[in-house]
Amino acid sequence: MTSSASQDCYVIGDLQGCDSPLQRLRQSLPADDGHALIFAGDLINRGPQSLQTLRSVMAMGERARTVLGNHDLHLLAVACGIRPAHRDDTLDEILNAPDREALIHWLRHRPLAIFEQGHLIVHAGVLPQWDVQQALALAGEVEAMLQSDQWIAFLRHMYGNQPDRWHDDLAGYDRLRCVINAFTRLRFCQADGTMDFSVKEGADAAPEGLMPWFEVPGRRSTDVTVVFGHWSTLGLMMRDNLIALDTGCVWGGKLSAVRLSDRALFQVQCPQARRPG
Repeated sequence: MTSSASQDCYVIGDLQGCDSPLQRLRQSLPADDGHALIFAGDLINRGPQSLQTLRSVMAMGERARTVLGNHDLHLLAVACGIRPAHRDDTLDEILNAPDREALIHWLRHRPLAIFEQGHLIVHAGVLPQWDVQQALALAGEVEAMLQSDQWIAFLRHMYGNQPDRWHDDLAGYDRLRCVINAFTRLRFCQADGTMDFSVKEGADAAPEGLMPWFEVPGRRSTDVTVVFGHWSTLGLMMRDNLIALDTGCVWGGKLSAVRLSDRALFQVQCPQARRPG
């Protein structure tokens, strides 16, 4: 589903298993006339209501879309026995749910990137070498694999930090891994687009030689507005061609939504479900 230009469309930041704030945020939006919702990924994990959150978004049907985040992919890997659960995961309710298979099937058929009303929505970032057309095409390559009968084999090869720099001639699992790392894990990179996954602090904490992906000189996606989540220590950021929406709901911050047509911001305060550290 693609919403029409006349239909209000709201992008919502990382939920991470916080369904109650989502319901309060939806109630705070202007009168519901069929507006569309796009979620910036990480629907689940760490918060106390992962199962209910996933069911809530699924129940919205075609009016709601989401891009995949790293926690969503982690659920797929844990469900297939490819990765062990982490100590702070809150996925057991999903893994033990009677509708588990339907939930997993729905999740793996979500996109990595959505282009809507001049906005490119991703979970984490876009490599500076990619323009919007290439970004969407590469997202489509990963989506096709996740939706194929080879998806479990792909998950076995999905993890790893290499290759950490994009080349158009990358092929096979290396190509797909580089793409998925950019869309779901990226925060900092070097001026040549080499990704770094070791630093998770705010934008001003970049070690020498690193910079936020969106500040790389010559980034080719500056002609559209990129909307993303993932980076709670960055917080809310609204620039001419950039909107960051992870405002730390699960950490006791806020859950944020932005209306694409006019950048109106809607937020609700969230209880602290998880302590950093």
